[in-house]
Amino acid sequence: MGFIKEPKGVDFVIEGKPLTKDQEKKLSSFIAKRKLEIKKKSQSNTHKQYALKNSYK
Repeated sequence: MGFIKEPKGVDFVIEGKPLTKDQEKKLSSFIAKRKLEIKKKSQSNTHKQYALKNSYK
């Protein structure tokens, strides 16, 4: 998301609504799932890099 410069004399005010308990649970679940996916992908790439690095010795 980019930076939006406010024109002179104009103030942008952003008011977010509080999340419901159901929305909090869904968001927390999604974040936890994504962290695991990213961690698995990172570990997989590290293993591949290590294997390639050692195959040239």
